[in-house]
Amino acid sequence: QVGAFAWENCGDGSDPVVLQSLSVAPDPITIPGSLRISAAVSSSKTVASPLKAVLVVEKALGDLWIQLPCIDQLGSCTYDDVCTILDNLIPPGTACPEPLLTYGIPCHCPFKAGSYSLPASDFVLPDVELPSWMTNGNYRVRAVASNSGKELACVKLAFSLQSQ
Repeated sequence: QVGAFAWENCGDGSDPVVLQSLSVAPDPITIPGSLRISAAVSSSKTVASPLKAVLVVEKALGDLWIQLPCIDQLGSCTYDDVCTILDNLIPPGTACPEPLLTYGIPCHCPFKAGSYSLPASDFVLPDVELPSWMTNGNYRVRAVASNSGKELACVKLAFSLQSQ
């Protein structure tokens, strides 16, 4: 089935952070709309600043996959420290937003080693102003998280977007 949601870990098996499960509905993902996500992650070590994330985002164009550029912090971007971004979004000392709070999932660095799971929870996807060529279609994302040059996690996602 073309464009169905899929995910996999892409590390070499020694990455300390591993995605154990992930499900997303509906498929295709609709913008604006509601997104139901459930996930489980395990980490064998504490993840601290600087937490670097490198995203490669590709979109299907017929049989070709085209890498999307990084525009306004969206697309194939490198984020030098996700910890700082989180601190800017959610000021330290304030409670983590729901549903993270309910399930005891931290939203600031350092992230302690352990297992974290998010039961099926609904998130609202706002009507984002994106050019039409950047919304509808099939996408692949490869995300690599690292700290001081050491890979922590590697995850690949495939999904479809449908905008109203």
